[in-house]
Amino acid sequence: MLDRYTRPEMAKVWSTENQYQTWLDVEIAVTAGWVAEGHVPQADLDAIRKNATFDPERIAEIEKETKHDVVAFTRNVSESLGDERKWIHYGLTSTDVVDTAQALRIREANEIIMQDLIEYRDELAKLARKYKNTVMMGRTHGVHAEPTTFGLVLARFYQAAVRDIARFERVSKEMATGKLSGAVGTFANVPPRVEEYAMKELGLTPQPIGSQVLPRDLHADYISTIAVIGTTLEELATEIRGLQRSEIHEVEEGFKGGQKGSSAMPHKRNPIGSENVVGLSRVLRGYSVTAMEDVALWHERDISHSSAERVILPDATATLDYMIHRLTGILENLQVFPETMKQNMTRTYGLIYSQRLLLKLVDSGLSREEAYDTVQPLTARSWDEQIQFRDLVDADPTINAQLSKQEIDDAFDYHWHLKHVDDIFDRLGLNDK
Repeated sequence: MLDRYTRPEMAKVWSTENQYQTWLDVEIAVTAGWVAEGHVPQADLDAIRKNATFDPERIAEIEKETKHDVVAFTRNVSESLGDERKWIHYGLTSTDVVDTAQALRIREANEIIMQDLIEYRDELAKLARKYKNTVMMGRTHGVHAEPTTFGLVLARFYQAAVRDIARFERVSKEMATGKLSGAVGTFANVPPRVEEYAMKELGLTPQPIGSQVLPRDLHADYISTIAVIGTTLEELATEIRGLQRSEIHEVEEGFKGGQKGSSAMPHKRNPIGSENVVGLSRVLRGYSVTAMEDVALWHERDISHSSAERVILPDATATLDYMIHRLTGILENLQVFPETMKQNMTRTYGLIYSQRLLLKLVDSGLSREEAYDTVQPLTARSWDEQIQFRDLVDADPTINAQLSKQEIDDAFDYHWHLKHVDDIFDRLGLNDK
């Protein structure tokens, strides 16, 4: 986890202190399960709850000798206890604690990310409503196509955020699971009833069956979903970057007083925030590959996944949290230039109305082929010779024989293209009530 891309809330989740705290939470919950089973005295559980502590520095010291972090942890915890220490890690294997505690930290991370996603979605909804009728050039292949509105552009990303929330809700629920089934998943030393009790205390769902570890397809699905969400953020960031180009300049990231865009060129205002989001999305997609590679373990388990997850789980959640937070901030401070949007629509000589004109000719009685072959040569001449398309249309005898001036005027009116904006917003639930 790089400090540059980790917010304090997420750093706390993945801190060494919190790792050991969640390990201790699992150990205590299992002991409570043994009490419910009648195997451990209540007084011993009370003493453990009251007195059990850990010291990260002492754990590190013990680990130098044991070469095993969980053994070092349990020995350090035992140092804070009396005779009741014998119940710490009773019947458990290391991964019972590690995987279950990891689920607790993932749940904490997920709560942060979910709040991020909700705030991001709501900011997109606000902006979509604000610019619902702000006409702009719609582009396909990067080329002028037909008019749309900036509100519709933002509404597409709003709906992607809605899907992202649904995706994340699903994988968050699936990741809220643990296992206490022992060395090869047979419950030989910890009965299922103890697991069920402990999981209820921890607020997790028992995994129906596992090996020594939780099934890693769960983690692969989770990290892949994070990568998908990061990619939807990248799509919006790419849109902002494209619209901020000097030749277009329809939007611009906020630029604070004192901010510098370039060490060499004082005039530069670069979309660095959006570029940052794009770059980090590539990292998330790389983590999804690693998570896939972690699924296939030897027999009942090996630890080839462990070292990788120590990197990708904290990094993926912290990176996504950072990306959503940063992109939301970009949206909150986004500069939008409606007049430039309108001006840019004129840069292609009115060619953006060619389909509307074609359809009017079809409605007037021409075949589609006749209409297309009438309009296309005029569009080619307009573009090649930089002549207004409307002037060529007004001078064309075939078109004027088929359409009145009023009908041609209507064909060149951008409002036609916006007539279903309200309908689309209704579908999305974005129209003001």
